[in-house]
Amino acid sequence: MGSTPQAGNLSCVFSIEIEGPVARVTLANPQRRNALSLELMQRLTHALHELGEKTDVGAIVIAAEGPAFSAGHDLSEMVDRDGQFYDELFEACTHLMDAVHAAPQPVIAEVDGVATAAGCQLVAACDLAVASTGSTFATPGVRIGLFCSTPMVPISRAVGRKRAMEMLLTGEPIDAATAAEWGLVNRVVPPDQLRAATNELAAQITRFSDHTIAIGKQAFYRQLDCGEPEAYELTREVMAANAATDDAQEGIDAFLTKRSPSWSGRQGR
Repeated sequence: MGSTPQAGNLSCVFSIEIEGPVARVTLANPQRRNALSLELMQRLTHALHELGEKTDVGAIVIAAEGPAFSAGHDLSEMVDRDGQFYDELFEACTHLMDAVHAAPQPVIAEVDGVATAAGCQLVAACDLAVASTGSTFATPGVRIGLFCSTPMVPISRAVGRKRAMEMLLTGEPIDAATAAEWGLVNRVVPPDQLRAATNELAAQITRFSDHTIAIGKQAFYRQLDCGEPEAYELTREVMAANAATDDAQEGIDAFLTKRSPSWSGRQGR
């Protein structure tokens, strides 16, 4: 187990802890409600790319210290800036969300508290999410004249059009139970059980072949943008290639011979 702090300035603080096959990335700036500054998003993107290359990491958890998972963009750095800065800011945000999807490992959001605007976007972009009972989720940009346009991308795909529009047009928060009902999070647990529940979910995933998980995750996001015939053509090709891999052959043989499989993983692939 190791913990590595990452910081460029006081608005860009997080740590990385690796315990067994799980890497935990913890936002650690509760005084700023873990706001997603430009530098923080750039550094988080870099960290996710580096973790994605670690063949001994089977899952990534994104958590946070304090009463907010993330309050979204750091509004203090968005005052009286030129158009180039805003382009760079939202491009960095897009790159961060892309990095979540590009990581071969499943990325799990562990939410304890408030997740608003780009913070809610980050939760929606993660492959899975576990939240404490007191957590809330909102896209309140409309209230300050800055519509949550980029957050709408993963949120609308998670909760559907009408529910996403309600969040976007009213800015009203939804509680954790509603977020689970709508499909924004997978599980809701008491705060004192949050880390254990996240670890349990990660453990369920990391006992399988990480190579197979990586293949499936990539195909999942690719097929979402396809029509049904194209999605079937894509996934047919993926599944046929997957069936020929060492891990698939090992898993099938283990099932037929009633033994536990021995996965080769992503090492050297």
